[in-house]
Amino acid sequence: MSTARTAQPTPDLTDRRVLVVEDDATVREVVESYLGAAGFMVDTATDGFAALDAIAQRTPDLVVLDRMLPGIDGAEVCRRIRRTEDIPVILLTALGAPEDRVDGLEAGADDYVTKPFSPRELVLRVQAVMRRSLTEFAPEAPFDIGPFHLDPSARIVMRDGVALSLSTREFDLLAFLLKHPRRAFTREELLRAVWGWDFGDLSTVTVTMRRLREKAEDDPARPQRLCTVWGVGYRFEPGEGT
Repeated sequence: MSTARTAQPTPDLTDRRVLVVEDDATVREVVESYLGAAGFMVDTATDGFAALDAIAQRTPDLVVLDRMLPGIDGAEVCRRIRRTEDIPVILLTALGAPEDRVDGLEAGADDYVTKPFSPRELVLRVQAVMRRSLTEFAPEAPFDIGPFHLDPSARIVMRDGVALSLSTREFDLLAFLLKHPRRAFTREELLRAVWGWDFGDLSTVTVTMRRLREKAEDDPARPQRLCTVWGVGYRFEPGEGT
């Protein structure tokens, strides 16, 4: 199946708006300074409720969100964002706490940076995630495969006629697998193809696949379409006659 597409020029990130949600004043000011120097417009919030208010008043292009916040924590803030918005979210997590990363990814975060972190690394992550979310491609024709209908340009996936409510990464992962039926991919390959990372925590793929199965499979514990290939990774199985 041919799915060739032509990329448009890399989007200009100048004056794109980033909301930084961090209760530590020193960290907040450093992040704000570095992002501002990189050409972003930066808004800040010191807790989860203030962050949700800020998003309601003026939707940012991306949110940098601390995992540990007063009031409601970052994972819950991310879940509430995902109910109404498809804004990219980068989570700041505590070093040595993998449960924080997993919880954040399950809540719908697109990426994470562990503390302590290099402000320059964070800026690069913000630029990479934002470029990916803003890059537009030449229109791709919708197609049907197995029980799924994929409209890549509209970023819609339907299963048996019902639209799936997917986060950015969930859509990207499912769309990639639908375009390559019956081919097994390692988690490393999916991390590069879907996230654009040459290296990273492979649990990112595992967690996103688990969330995706909960939305796309009849029985997530016994997936029939998004299959595990033991010792390799995952593949999409469209079913007989497809």
